[in-house]
Amino acid sequence: MFDAIVSRVKSFLGAEESRKTLVREPRIIPKSEHGIDPELVSWQAKRCCEALQRRGYRAYIVGGAVRDLLLGVTPKDFDVATDATPEEVKRSQRRAIIIGRRFRLVHVIFGQEIIECSTFRALEGAGVRKDGSGRVISDNVFGEMWEDAARRDFTINAMYYDPATEEVYDYHHGFEDIAKRRLRMIGEPAERYREDPVRMLRAVRISAKLGFRIEPATERPISRMAKLLKNVPTARLVDEVLKLLTCGHAVECVKRLREDGLSAALLPVLDHLLSSPEGEEFLMLALKRTDERLAIGKKISPFFLFGTLLWPQVKRRWQYNEETRGLSRIAALHEAAVEVLETECHTISIQRRFQADMHDLWLMQGRLERRTGKTPYSVVQHPRYRAGYDFLLLRSQVGEVPESLPEWWDAFANADDDARIAMIREAQAEARQTADQARRGRGAEGSDASQPSGERRRRSRRRPRRRPAREGEA
Repeated sequence: MFDAIVSRVKSFLGAEESRKTLVREPRIIPKSEHGIDPELVSWQAKRCCEALQRRGYRAYIVGGAVRDLLLGVTPKDFDVATDATPEEVKRSQRRAIIIGRRFRLVHVIFGQEIIECSTFRALEGAGVRKDGSGRVISDNVFGEMWEDAARRDFTINAMYYDPATEEVYDYHHGFEDIAKRRLRMIGEPAERYREDPVRMLRAVRISAKLGFRIEPATERPISRMAKLLKNVPTARLVDEVLKLLTCGHAVECVKRLREDGLSAALLPVLDHLLSSPEGEEFLMLALKRTDERLAIGKKISPFFLFGTLLWPQVKRRWQYNEETRGLSRIAALHEAAVEVLETECHTISIQRRFQADMHDLWLMQGRLERRTGKTPYSVVQHPRYRAGYDFLLLRSQVGEVPESLPEWWDAFANADDDARIAMIREAQAEARQTADQARRGRGAEGSDASQPSGERRRRSRRRPRRRPAREGEA
């Protein structure tokens, strides 16, 4: 009776599945069954495998690329797994570099295309080091192909494709899981999440991207183990955030992150945004537009996404700098942008190459409010005008600025010279009318109303004249 109870508990925790990981012989699926179109396979990946196989090594396309090929989708990138060591891989390729410390890999370079080549990893070994939470921090122990398959995260990512024979090697029933549209962890899920907490994020992203159902045993530990993400280096989390937000299903990903309690542990700024109705509305609208752009084949810039995440903080500091510190509107925005970049970007490890673009994107919002003089001409010629306009459009859709403002800029950008002159004159007239109304409004509040606001402001800033010192004063 006791043994039966223990067996049921182990099954509940996924221990039964863990025993299945020690499969040493794969199911070999021929082309007639899997139906992969060889035209979808990158010639660079084929060349990499051929070069290794000519030298007597085993080499296969592996991971997400095989999964996508089975789904009839052209993979974004290709990875290769082999029994050759990194040094042997490098010697077999014309252009290759060894990278990584935690996991030594080889990047095989074909022009602009890079094929990531890894050596089969062992299940156990003296070189495998873990931290106190069970996270693998170093692993350069090489092993057999079946061990490498057992080390991978999900069954659908643990298949190997030989471009020479066009056969698929499947150790963990990934082919059947694809047919059932099911995402299933290899091994005991809790233990695998402890090894690499980022797998929880991958589960969310892959299931949302492919429309797969996460197997209950795979999903069950996520909410209680979300806190382990705090042990992951921030730079790695940021990289995973970018993958989530650019997978084409960002709205669904964020929804699932919240349901599983992962948003708080992922990035504090993300959880902060989702905690306020205003921030959530802006973020979800931005992600919806991102998904729509990706659906029609348009590219998304990482700086735009990070700019969206941090904009509520920039906006609050912008208002504070203008109203409390008395800075001009553009100066207040510049200071706010610099302050946020210095604080938040350091915290969440945003790459420096994105920070300058984020600053331009935010500063563009102030410039887009100025429709007089020569400003409109320089704005539409700015390299970040299109991004700034798209950002302004988002702000108008949540009520931050009038909808007429992005409409004006869209018309100005496409107008001829005469029409542009007329539009600027009309905008100047509107600006004068608005200023007059503001002065009249202030005039009702004090006797100094007869003076222009700018004049009153300048007068108030003048330093009082120093009176001559009287006798006896120092």
